[in-house]
Amino acid sequence: MVTLVIAVLLLPAAFVRRPGRARELACCWALWMRFPAEDLTGLSDGARAAFTAARTEALWRHGQLIGLTSGYRDPLVQQRMFEEEVRRSGSPALARMLVLPPAESSHVKGIALDVRPHEGARWLEEHGARYDLYRLYDNEWWHFEYRPDCGGTPPRRRPHPGVGYVSENGDQL
Repeated sequence: MVTLVIAVLLLPAAFVRRPGRARELACCWALWMRFPAEDLTGLSDGARAAFTAARTEALWRHGQLIGLTSGYRDPLVQQRMFEEEVRRSGSPALARMLVLPPAESSHVKGIALDVRPHEGARWLEEHGARYDLYRLYDNEWWHFEYRPDCGGTPPRRRPHPGVGYVSENGDQL
């Protein structure tokens, strides 16, 4: 509620700066104050625009915050995350249940969004299709992807990111 109040207070300044998009700008400023470590750089133009529009609606119409925990990831960072998960879990197949290698990661493509808090993710799951944002995995309530190719129809949700992967010994997860 505090973030919404801040957005309302910022509305006059936002109107001076961008008359036609004042609500969006005031929302961005207020959310930046709430989540100062967020980084939207590296997201595709479509993903950034969709996420901005969705979180603007969430805040103004429903009083719901949606923060970004992780968006774009550099391929080297993604590779390091994958290797760490392989070490932790003991195998690449098990690691793929939580982290994909860079060549397959939507974070590296700039179309994946890990959001917070849980309530914001629930809002996005309910309303995200209007913005081509979809939750894809049962085991990751926070992970959404920008998929404009779906035409408003949610893609089939999978149990985890590694589903459909065939391991070196031929086992399909």
